[in-house]
Amino acid sequence: MSVVIKKVSTKSDLKKFIRFNYEFYKDNPYSVPDLYSDMVDTLSRDKNAAFEFCEADYFLAYRDGKIVGRVAAIINHRANETWQKKTVRFGWIDFVDDAEVSDALIDTVKAWGRERGMQEIEGPLGFTDMDSEGMLIEGFDQLSTMATIYNYPYYPEHMERMGFEKSADWVEMKIYIPDAIPEKHKRISDIIQRKYNLRVRKLTDKKDVIKSGVAHDIFRLINDAYAPLFGFSRMTEAQIDQYVNVYIPVLDLRMVTLVETEEGEIVAVGISMPSLSEALQKAKGKFFPFGWYHLLKALKWNRPKVLDLLLVAVRPDYQSKGVNALLFTDLIPVYQEMGFEYAESNPELEDNGRVQNQWQYFKTEQHKRRRCFKQNL
Repeated sequence: MSVVIKKVSTKSDLKKFIRFNYEFYKDNPYSVPDLYSDMVDTLSRDKNAAFEFCEADYFLAYRDGKIVGRVAAIINHRANETWQKKTVRFGWIDFVDDAEVSDALIDTVKAWGRERGMQEIEGPLGFTDMDSEGMLIEGFDQLSTMATIYNYPYYPEHMERMGFEKSADWVEMKIYIPDAIPEKHKRISDIIQRKYNLRVRKLTDKKDVIKSGVAHDIFRLINDAYAPLFGFSRMTEAQIDQYVNVYIPVLDLRMVTLVETEEGEIVAVGISMPSLSEALQKAKGKFFPFGWYHLLKALKWNRPKVLDLLLVAVRPDYQSKGVNALLFTDLIPVYQEMGFEYAESNPELEDNGRVQNQWQYFKTEQHKRRRCFKQNL
């Protein structure tokens, strides 16, 4: 029978939309499921602050009454205004290995975008850069991270068959924790610290970090640092409030480092945490009844040997000056003490030389690559 596309219009439909990914990848050893509650918050108009400037609809593909695919159609009006584009995004896409299914899903997003005056389709992308983005094209035998998408190898083959072209690529690295801070790295750190009168600051109290406004200042710094990057749209204050309340409580502040000026202005931040990939697999997308235990165990009691570098951000006027060296001169001893063997960089734009250069003094391995595809409508 032919494929039938149904728009998600009820809470029951949304549950099916989210759960389809869990079922589709439940036996895959490399896929890391999101927490169901996080997905509900992200996809709900009354819970995600990105809906201030985004619009979206979600669609399920059925054959013989069975779900065989899903996709989100998104317009980020803020990003379109910033980059002077008329782009509809496709995200949260999954499908069985069937051309009729993938064609139906993408054609639905194209039609949805055309109805709203869009001229280009691009993805996989979320509402903003704070969502997972990019389709895996290399590294299908590598464990995913909590911040990335895993997909079967046939996905990009379908995109190419449909005539999509590369819009951007991200690479992911394993960065091995050295036994000692590399001498050149330490020397650069000392020089930069003296030259620009900078200091490293550690945070100790999560409640104070939020109450004092430091957490909000960190996200405003991210806004400035990431502004030139592919597809970025500045976070609103409502989004910043949302991210502060979600992320700060779960961080281990030992793995967070700030660099400040003498006047106390934040010019760089590095945020990392123990990898939750295996814990999320054990939780199977559920916080209750026992998912919380696996997550807390990974964060507190039995940390994995892998850490996730969630983000590194440097204020534009301090970029290309070696400030990153101060962050990792502080963080490397922390990683050593906590017993980590290597870090997952998470996606970095392949043409972002400033980011790539910060790993030159470390042993690294590029083990994944993901792609954003585009096509004119």
